[in-house]
Amino acid sequence: MPPKADRPYANILIVKLSAIGDVVHALPVAYALKQCFPAARITWVVEKPAYDLLTNNPCIDEVIVFDKPRLKKLAGFRDYAPAFVRLLRSHRFDLALDLQALFKSGAIAFLSGAPERYVYCNTRELSDLLSKKVCGPNRAGHVVERYLDVVRAVGCDVKEAVFPIHITAEEAAAATMAAEQAGIDLAHPYVILSPGANWPNKRWPPASFAALADRLRHDGFSPVLSGGPGDAALAAAITAAAAVPPVDLTGKTSLKQLTHIIKNARALVGGDTGPMHLAAALATPVVALHGPTDTIRNGPYGRGHKALVAAQECAGCWRRACPKGRDCLAGISVEAVHEAVRGVTDER
Repeated sequence: MPPKADRPYANILIVKLSAIGDVVHALPVAYALKQCFPAARITWVVEKPAYDLLTNNPCIDEVIVFDKPRLKKLAGFRDYAPAFVRLLRSHRFDLALDLQALFKSGAIAFLSGAPERYVYCNTRELSDLLSKKVCGPNRAGHVVERYLDVVRAVGCDVKEAVFPIHITAEEAAAATMAAEQAGIDLAHPYVILSPGANWPNKRWPPASFAALADRLRHDGFSPVLSGGPGDAALAAAITAAAAVPPVDLTGKTSLKQLTHIIKNARALVGGDTGPMHLAAALATPVVALHGPTDTIRNGPYGRGHKALVAAQECAGCWRRACPKGRDCLAGISVEAVHEAVRGVTDER
């Protein structure tokens, strides 16, 4: 993938702040840039929750954490913002890619001082006034390809998406220890159940997850619950409803540890959330449950996955809460999900 731009870039800034799934989708941008401009120093600005995904990455030379909570108070803004801008400008970026396409990310790209700035097509909050808007051939396709269109706009010939996620031996050992403490043998076949989601209408009912867990156990798989501390109530509801409680990793792993555990799973079942997209990036088979978001843009990327869509005429509405008061994903049956899991695990 030789560079085709008028000149190679020396210092490149990627701005993709959150959420975890969105950062996963943007990872191929770092790989493509490093292949296209191997001598360039690539820096990524991200918020704390997704920081772990970018560490120890051969395609990313530096990660800068954007501490957004410090800007919510006047004293924090006064002390933090000038130092943050000085840090950005000290890098002397000659190219900045705004993949968040919001005002805050556009402002970061602008304040970096990079003379060339590009923002991906789906801009909001007037972010296209701060960078050149790129609407490539995949503007209606998967978000991974939309992000890569921004790389193509600077002259790189990107043929495929490669997700650079690096897990060190120490991180893998820590993940194995966390799994063993929770009661998981990573050598025994297991399926990850990821019930949490920021949008309530992205969550499959706990009773359905519990019934699926029982069926998976009958199939010889250990069902494993994953999630952050905020998903504890969901995990408790699933555990209470299951005939045999699944192994519960909720809130017990770091993001990098969870990455290793997902990588070694036979499959993952979950909604349109970070763990689902992380599993797809790791080539772990996914059964994705979709309701308010569409599979064309946000389905599991790559082959070997299955996306099930809620049987609602308003599916793909992109609303965070259903104005009709429906439990969006409740119509996706346990039988359908179980069959899909058996299908993707049989193919692996």
